[in-house]
Amino acid sequence: MKKSHIIIVSNRLPLILKKTEDGKIEVEKGAGGLVTAMAPILKNRNGTWVGWPGYVQESDMDDTMLPEIQKAVSGYSVKPVMLNSDELKKFYEGFSNSIIWPLFHGFIGKCLFLPEYWASYQAVNKKFALTVYQNADDPDFIWVHDYQLILVGAQLQKFHKRTPIGFFLHIPFPPIDTFIRCPWRFELLSAMLEYDIIGFHTILSKRNFIGCIKKIIQDAQIDAKKAFDETVSELRFNNRVIRIGVFPISIDYNEFFLHAWDSDVYKRSKEIRNNAPGTKLDTKILLGVDRLDYTKGIPERLKAFKRFLTRFPKFHKKVHFIQLVVPSRREITAYADLKLKIEQLVGEINGLFSTNDWLPVQYMFRNLERNELISLYRACDIALVTPLKDGMNLIAKEYCACNIDEKGVLILSEFAGAAHQFYQDAVLVNPYDIEGTASAIYMALNMPLEEKSQRMRNLRENVKNKDIFWWLNSFLNAAIEKDLSSFPQVDEYFPCKPDFELQSMVFL
Repeated sequence: MKKSHIIIVSNRLPLILKKTEDGKIEVEKGAGGLVTAMAPILKNRNGTWVGWPGYVQESDMDDTMLPEIQKAVSGYSVKPVMLNSDELKKFYEGFSNSIIWPLFHGFIGKCLFLPEYWASYQAVNKKFALTVYQNADDPDFIWVHDYQLILVGAQLQKFHKRTPIGFFLHIPFPPIDTFIRCPWRFELLSAMLEYDIIGFHTILSKRNFIGCIKKIIQDAQIDAKKAFDETVSELRFNNRVIRIGVFPISIDYNEFFLHAWDSDVYKRSKEIRNNAPGTKLDTKILLGVDRLDYTKGIPERLKAFKRFLTRFPKFHKKVHFIQLVVPSRREITAYADLKLKIEQLVGEINGLFSTNDWLPVQYMFRNLERNELISLYRACDIALVTPLKDGMNLIAKEYCACNIDEKGVLILSEFAGAAHQFYQDAVLVNPYDIEGTASAIYMALNMPLEEKSQRMRNLRENVKNKDIFWWLNSFLNAAIEKDLSSFPQVDEYFPCKPDFELQSMVFL
């Protein structure tokens, strides 16, 4: 019997093509949790990764470049799908990031429902599907990732490719009253039902998806209790059984944990603490790390910090907030406007509160190397992870893995997917509640050491036990397991009220 392979399909390959000043193309290895998790299984199953290498080219890939691309990975194959400038604009910047991204995060006002975006999205998804079709055999398992490639499964079915196909959505799935605004709602949902298994981060996203199916695709047969309450449930549609599951993604815990113990990281974290402006011995460092995106709640966080400094002047010169923003999608107007707004707020806070020897906010707009980022995680006393909406948010998990002295506090948005796992030990906030977030900062700064340690110890154990490899195995087991009775029910969390300590505080 022929051994099956696994084929990963994502918008980006685990490598990057860059053009040098002299016009040559260089290939760099990619990084990240998905690459770390997938590489071993791809090597073991002689697998293939299909995706865009991040380089715009007006014609198909020059075959002479393929050996150089293949050298960037070892043990498995990569198959590049090239995008030209028009496709980048209409498929990637257009339908993917100006329709699906804002729609699925609940920012309907930022959606641009242009028909040419939909046409390009269909064409590029077909291009990806064709590459998969040309490289897959019937026993293979095809795993498609994320919102850019929702239609790939449906296109493969049109090619009569009957090999098992899975899909994982890395962003939230919206409720029916939001999703229904999309002109192509029926087409998107119908395409998702062409997969054999569909994965989400949280029970809420799964419930939203099933709610949309019930309203828009009325022929689907669903066991309501199982659909809403179990980790993995089944749906019948067009004489097929489709599995729908909850699989919260994570990080490679050991990678971050071991890096945090590195002597260079330790020295750098000490430098960061010693150089923090303020009263050197007791300055508390707050940290925000975000990609430039309007879903991350950066302006709201800065307003909350400003409110904190206004309400609690005794902390002047005793706190220092470092906000790292990683550049992203600056060619899109909404992102350029956001960058300007962030810079204005930073300037406003520093203008109001800074002194000759104290700068309240340190703002960095750039990428950081891994060790520098981990040094920041180790140096800070409080991590502010307060997105307005997030599928998961791995920054929260990275911070916990790196907090090896277990003295840090995680302030976490109720609307991050990570809140479904961390609600008992993180300090939860509604990022739209400026006063409440300011109070949460005050609470975290005054939290007893014993409580900090217990909370952080629990958070770290959570991340360690449910790491990226646990996530990978959970999805693949659900894809091939015949009997689902062994899967546990989902731990639920629905934001309803802040921590008791916040309710009982006297607001100044």
